[in-house]
Amino acid sequence: MATESVGLPFEASALSAWLVWILPFAAALIMPGIGKISKNITGYVAVGFALMSALSAASLLPMALEAHEIHDQVMWIEAIGLKGGVLADPISVIMANVVGWISFLIMIYSTGYMKGDKDITRFWFWMMFFIGSMQIIVLSDNLLQVFFGWEGVGLASYALISFWYRDKKKDHVGTEGRTVLGLLDYYAPTHAGMKAFIMTKVGDVMMIAGMLLIFLFAGTFGFRELMGDTDWAVAMSAQGLLVPAFVLLFGGAIGKSAQFPLNEWLLEAMTGPTAVSALIHAATMVKAGVFLVARIGPIVFALGAAGILADQFFEIVAWIGAITALLLATQGMVNPEIKKVLAYSTGSQIGYMMLAMGVAGLSHQYVDGYTAGFFHLISHAMFKASLFMAAGSLLHVVGSRFMTDMGGLRKQMKKTYAFMWAAGLGLMGAPFITTGFWSKDAVFAAVFESGSEWAMPLYGIAVLAAVITAFYTTRMIGMVFFGNKSKHIEKMESEGHHIHEASLSMWVPYGILAVLTIGIGLIGLSTEEGLHHLFEEYLSHSFGIHSEHAKLDESSILPEFLQGLNPVALGSSLIAFSIGIGLGYVFYIGRWVDPVRFVNSNIFFYSIHKVILNRWYLNAIVYWCFVVAPLWLARGVFRYFEKTAIDYGMNDGLQKAVGWSARVVQGTQTGVSQSYLFVFGAGLLFVVLILLM
Repeated sequence: MATESVGLPFEASALSAWLVWILPFAAALIMPGIGKISKNITGYVAVGFALMSALSAASLLPMALEAHEIHDQVMWIEAIGLKGGVLADPISVIMANVVGWISFLIMIYSTGYMKGDKDITRFWFWMMFFIGSMQIIVLSDNLLQVFFGWEGVGLASYALISFWYRDKKKDHVGTEGRTVLGLLDYYAPTHAGMKAFIMTKVGDVMMIAGMLLIFLFAGTFGFRELMGDTDWAVAMSAQGLLVPAFVLLFGGAIGKSAQFPLNEWLLEAMTGPTAVSALIHAATMVKAGVFLVARIGPIVFALGAAGILADQFFEIVAWIGAITALLLATQGMVNPEIKKVLAYSTGSQIGYMMLAMGVAGLSHQYVDGYTAGFFHLISHAMFKASLFMAAGSLLHVVGSRFMTDMGGLRKQMKKTYAFMWAAGLGLMGAPFITTGFWSKDAVFAAVFESGSEWAMPLYGIAVLAAVITAFYTTRMIGMVFFGNKSKHIEKMESEGHHIHEASLSMWVPYGILAVLTIGIGLIGLSTEEGLHHLFEEYLSHSFGIHSEHAKLDESSILPEFLQGLNPVALGSSLIAFSIGIGLGYVFYIGRWVDPVRFVNSNIFFYSIHKVILNRWYLNAIVYWCFVVAPLWLARGVFRYFEKTAIDYGMNDGLQKAVGWSARVVQGTQTGVSQSYLFVFGAGLLFVVLILLM
């Protein structure tokens, strides 16, 4: 792989790569000082630094699009010869631009959304700290440096989920008083932040275990160094440790990307400001797991091509992705909170990305699944960030997180209505005009053509999840913008509150992303082909992964502009979209069937609805097993062992024994010298007799 840059001198390009993550950290460091001078200008400073970081990332694009890379290192830990550095190759540069530009737009949005918040300086500090940490993950050239960024985004996520730490009722998620298996399904920001921190730490512990296991054999954390000499992989494989080590690394991705079974934290993360939800829990941090798999996946596949079997790793990735895609999609169908619906959707769509990355390793055409997963990452980042920001505008105006408190808003909020349709169509995979269609179709094709023994069940799950996705997206738009105004809105208007469009600084950012969802979608096939070619060259040069070009089927019945697409995948995409949006229209836009009456019409639908609404009872089971039961055990140990056995038993008994011993010893102290001589003589005689025996 070439090390020189294109368009800029090497030194300038290397500096740009470093500045991508240094600039946000610099902004975070000066933010408290800026806040002391004036809170009003902190937002402008944050937006300015976010823009400079994004421009630094953009300056790397010419080099990356030519399939070149920058690998610049400095000595980090001299005692063990460990270097730190930046690796600006095609995947990291594209990802850095996704993170950089979406972060910039969300920062602009935040100036309106967070206006007037008395803790605004703290907000900007953690947002900039997060951007810097995320860009470290993206641009690092070694696993240890990635882990520093990994923990940084986790810390920022915790701080921002718990941002409104006073735990006012309006900042909770869930329905007050509602219980599942005897436990409240209603969470405060501080509780939600701690839950996210602990659950993601489970994955983080797995990740660091995998890193250290690899370092033990390889003696390096560097991505390029791991590919330079694969003797370490041979040694690990011989001891049966290679696949476990990479699965442990994937455990970190499961935690950060909220994949099954570590997915339950993401729903409560919606207690944070909507700008946080858009940036961290939709467009960037939760994609860190996907990016990690994109970074290590080619290494694992290249090792497999060299005869070191690691198929189990890709099977686990694919199945975790498929299960998550379906599991969270079902929950999005029934939840009444708009941000929770979008959160379920995020986890589900990340499942698609994981599925694509997994089947890539189970196929001879690794680049197909790899491109599909990464394309869907880019596509999803745009339309989901747009949807979250639009949802924030709705919350801002209506003052409620429940869609049942909305309804009939399309006349008062025409811009938000139009942009939510555009972004929502991307999420649904509207045919031929959205990025979501092309990226999801690419995932379908990669799964269908993988040739894996698991291809058909995985494909069936993916298509079913797509139907559900189109349904719950239509449901969301229908509940918010169609039908009659809710009693909540009528009450607001009767009290003099005017329902109006969001401010310019809020609707422009999500409007831009919504327009891009459609605009890039119109040239989506060309975009996918361009990415495919770029990644094909990148994987070939960096990992020796070569593609087998299939001959075009000249007898295909597809139109000329669709030649090269898989007809089965294309048909599945069209059918899934049609069924999903059709059912959504019947229930929530046309209102031809009352969904409440339909659910209550028979015991089967009622039971299914209840199980799904209760999150398949998985969240409650997690609490019972890992919170309630351990606390009950700890209280039992305290009450019956520590208080009884130790305080009243051991401590009291020991005290009495020591007291009795003291009295015995005290009784031997007569103060008469003859008594002491007698005891001494008796003892001496006893010793002599022992020696003579």
